[in-house]
Amino acid sequence: MRTLDLTPLYRSAIGFDRFAQLMDEANRNEQQGFPPYNIELMEENQYRITMAVAGFAEADIDIEVEGDTLRIEGRVERSEQKRQFLHQGIAERSFKRRFRLADHVKVHSADLTNGLLSIDLIREIPETLKPRKIQIGGAQVLQAKAS
Repeated sequence: MRTLDLTPLYRSAIGFDRFAQLMDEANRNEQQGFPPYNIELMEENQYRITMAVAGFAEADIDIEVEGDTLRIEGRVERSEQKRQFLHQGIAERSFKRRFRLADHVKVHSADLTNGLLSIDLIREIPETLKPRKIQIGGAQVLQAKAS
């Protein structure tokens, strides 16, 4: 198992605290492999996170956005029934996944179908931050065409 120690970066860099925290967080998430997930680009500015959450019902999963962090948590109630497994390949454990969202990315919807949790994300860039065309030799600013 590889680990990356970013302590020297914290000591010698000024203003890169957030970058180092992102690297630490990414490293921790890679070491935690449950549940497996995909991140897809659906269209420009539209994304989907798909997680394999077999055995979880909608009531067992909590999705929350706080600031720029998307948190997905699954809770499993322990059964009082004593079971004897000959082989146990299905992970029946709780999980917690965190995803750092980029600026202007919002959660649009979530759906649980056939054991797959899909979370749709949309990047909504405010008009004031979209590219503008500057005319040479004039004081006019032309708005970029909305796509």
